[in-house]
Amino acid sequence: MKIYLAHATSFDYKKELYEPLRKSKLNKMYEIIMPHENTTELFNSKDFFKSDIKNIIIAEISYPKIGLGIELGWANAFGNKIICIYKKDAKLSNSVKVVTKNIIAYENAEDLIDKLNETLKYI
Repeated sequence: MKIYLAHATSFDYKKELYEPLRKSKLNKMYEIIMPHENTTELFNSKDFFKSDIKNIIIAEISYPKIGLGIELGWANAFGNKIICIYKKDAKLSNSVKVVTKNIIAYENAEDLIDKLNETLKYI
């Protein structure tokens, strides 16, 4: 099973999101696609979401952006499972509740990994 990380680029996603996930046990359990890990080139997420393999999308929604919303819409439209994660004090858009019921608040990287690990067991 593949996991795609959707996120805004207006924060230090490599340090705050990519690094903790790469160092976690989740990295050994799943193929995690980090679209901007080694490049700033555009990743064709729409084609990825509509592939035959149903993927899991983990969206970091603490920093809302139009591009992130578009990706969530595509992922939902093509039947991918979506998990939204956000920093505990972030203000969220209610629109996210339309695409998923899996919405996880986290306090730090360790808390994020623990909660994702538990949620992924049931998806």
